[in-house]
Amino acid sequence: MVAPLSAWPWENLGIFKYMLYGPLAAKFLYTWIYEDTLKDLWCLHILLVCALRGFVYQLWSSYNNMLFLTRNRRIKPQGVDFKQIDSEWDWDNFIILEALLASMACLMFPSLIALPVWNSKGFFTLLLLHVTVSEPLYYWAHRFFHGAYLFTHYHSLHHSSPVPHPFTAGHATPLEHLVLCAVIGIPMTGSILMGYGSISMVYSYVLAFDFLRCLGHSNAEVIPHEFFYKFPFLRYFLYTPTYHSLHHTDMETNFCLFMPLFDAIGNTLNINSWRLHEKITSDSEQRWRGPDFVFLAHVVDIMSAMHVPFVLRSFASTPFSTRFFLLPFWPLTFVIMLMMWAWSKTFLLSFYNLRGRLHQTWVIPRFGFQYFLPFATGGINKHIEDAILRADRMGVKVISLAALNKNEALNGGGTLFVNKHPELKVRVVHGNTLTAAVILNEFRKDVKEVFLTGATSKLGRATALYLCRRRVRVLMLTSSTERFQKIQKEAPADCQHYLVQVTKYQAAQNCKTWIVGKWITPWEQSWAPSGTHFHQFVVPPILAFRRDCTYGDLAAMRLPLDVQGLGSCEYTMERGVVHACHAGGVVHQLEGWTHHEVGAIDVDRIDLVWEAALKHGLRPVSSVNND
Repeated sequence: MVAPLSAWPWENLGIFKYMLYGPLAAKFLYTWIYEDTLKDLWCLHILLVCALRGFVYQLWSSYNNMLFLTRNRRIKPQGVDFKQIDSEWDWDNFIILEALLASMACLMFPSLIALPVWNSKGFFTLLLLHVTVSEPLYYWAHRFFHGAYLFTHYHSLHHSSPVPHPFTAGHATPLEHLVLCAVIGIPMTGSILMGYGSISMVYSYVLAFDFLRCLGHSNAEVIPHEFFYKFPFLRYFLYTPTYHSLHHTDMETNFCLFMPLFDAIGNTLNINSWRLHEKITSDSEQRWRGPDFVFLAHVVDIMSAMHVPFVLRSFASTPFSTRFFLLPFWPLTFVIMLMMWAWSKTFLLSFYNLRGRLHQTWVIPRFGFQYFLPFATGGINKHIEDAILRADRMGVKVISLAALNKNEALNGGGTLFVNKHPELKVRVVHGNTLTAAVILNEFRKDVKEVFLTGATSKLGRATALYLCRRRVRVLMLTSSTERFQKIQKEAPADCQHYLVQVTKYQAAQNCKTWIVGKWITPWEQSWAPSGTHFHQFVVPPILAFRRDCTYGDLAAMRLPLDVQGLGSCEYTMERGVVHACHAGGVVHQLEGWTHHEVGAIDVDRIDLVWEAALKHGLRPVSSVNND
């Protein structure tokens, strides 16, 4: 049987739980529009406070996920995985609860509605009541929650998050938040009863309370140890993220709300608190471990730029799709794009661990369209080169180039950097060998003819040569007879006739297997017969225009089951799935191969790379039946 007040009454409502704010909005709008009065301004104040509280938590979440700023001051090195993100998905339930309680208080005590905007005396009484009542009340309540029954049925939920995060502060049961309501409500109620209450006092205290709660649950230390050297007494009046993280590690210590003074009085202060804090903030460079593998990505477009953990963690933990509620932020993102173009450097976006090895994703601060601007290519190559050299200095084993970063016209699929820096220890990999393997292993065994666009590209060439060796007829769409014949001559003499040059889409009107290596319009898709399946290796993916046809996903593989700390999706990929070029770099690193994989694809290695991927636990995610 579920313990009382251990589950939220609206936990099954999903996004519709926000309709609970509806009566407050409706009451305010009704009196404002139809009665032409602001007598229910208190409804607006409650809604504004709720919005600001959510904004405070979101800002702290964004800061924690800005790994390019916080990587050297992280307290726990592991990443927040999908399991924790899902567990903390409804972290903001407590804001709804406190909005309902505040509404009840305003309806029961009309005097609350008439509070002045400012009263300086209220801040003094508020601080006095907080220190003398709220702090000791929370300290002892928190200790009680660590008793066997209360911890098992109520407080264990809060401690179930392995990595502290600002949203962890709100991840608790209704009973715990009711206690917090009392803790936060007593100073405000006391000040109001004394006649010193004000609207500014309520706003300030509630937001400061949330700010400090987020501070304590941050996984990145923000307070330098020199601060406490200069003002040693303050270490007893303000806790730090390191201080509270020890409570989640050693649950018999550091119970305080915000002031370690009460842990010192109660003899529950962890003796390692100051030592760990100094270690985290003083030797951060020495503590930071360099990655073993780097996937060098880039931004696709304006909307996908918001699909990163430091914008919205929940959004980044699901496959990318256009969210209409983010459209108002498009102009701001556009301005940020221009700023990135002018000043930004390659930055760390995300990471995960695989079999004791640290894998990171770095991002070149360039958007997809910029790769097709002739005057921008030099700057892009400079960013890629700097990233490769930086990885080399850090001792990275393999760096894999994503999508446009390995464009043949841009840098010859990475050959530019390898030739320029022959002394590189880091292995530069384009990952296209595994990309080709993924596409080729999607085919049904009875396929005898395919239609290939982007036929003379790096992937198109390898795909055509591989298939013709297996006696599959390949209709290669290209207007360049010279490039077609060059590829045809690479095929074995007895297989060359399986490669056929075509110049129009009409040539494929009887072919039900299309490989799309160059973006095609709905009109061009219309030439495919009913029942066609579109395989593709083009970014962004083509529009699924034909309902009588099927569309494959971009070439990808699912990471091994023992991956740890993975909490964001790679573009449109499902959870745990990465682009094949990313997976190709992973395989290169796990295998310990010492060659660069740049330039043209070695067709003879396609099966070898595929078998190595399967050996290491990477799995295909194709929706096409291979039987």
